[in-house]
Amino acid sequence: MSTGVIIVLIVIVVGVVAAAAALALRARGATGGSGLKRRFGPEYDRTVARHDGDAKAAEQELGARVQEHGSLHEQPLEPAAREQFQARWASAQELFVDSPRQAVADVDQLLGEVAGARGFPDVQEYEKQFDALSVHHADHVHGYRRVHRVVTARTNGTPESQAGTEEMREAMLEARALFDDLVSDDSRNGNSHGRGGRHSIGAFNKQALKGS
Repeated sequence: MSTGVIIVLIVIVVGVVAAAAALALRARGATGGSGLKRRFGPEYDRTVARHDGDAKAAEQELGARVQEHGSLHEQPLEPAAREQFQARWASAQELFVDSPRQAVADVDQLLGEVAGARGFPDVQEYEKQFDALSVHHADHVHGYRRVHRVVTARTNGTPESQAGTEEMREAMLEARALFDDLVSDDSRNGNSHGRGGRHSIGAFNKQALKGS
């Protein structure tokens, strides 16, 4: 083998190794401490708090979420399905005035179904679905957690079972942001919050206050 061929092969090998190293560094940045903080935002802090301040344990959990669900591609909603979901939200919003706890339960179910329709894990696997949502909608996923806790509190006997009207109203307001992300036409391009969603939140705010 000539010297020239050997040099070319060495250059190719060095290039391949360099490219692999760059990809590894990029992946490490996405799942490292600073990368996870940027990606998860408030959800990062909540996870650290849940681990009693152990940032390493929290980062291991969040990193595992990214590894499992980071490659998920959200599916677009058909216009008819989007309209049905929006109509169901409006019904839950109206119901809140007379029956806030049932309205929260309806919203919890609705969020799970919308997420499933967008390609996230099935609504029956809440923990897995929530983890996937937290990877792609970290800024707004906490509202889903709040309404779900209110719904499951009756069975589990947790403090959320005593949630008052104002607390449930706030949970629904926060959950609305995730709902808007999931039903928005451009939600697959990032965390969005449509103008229609903000208007609806304001209307709900007034309705709920009258009913509380």
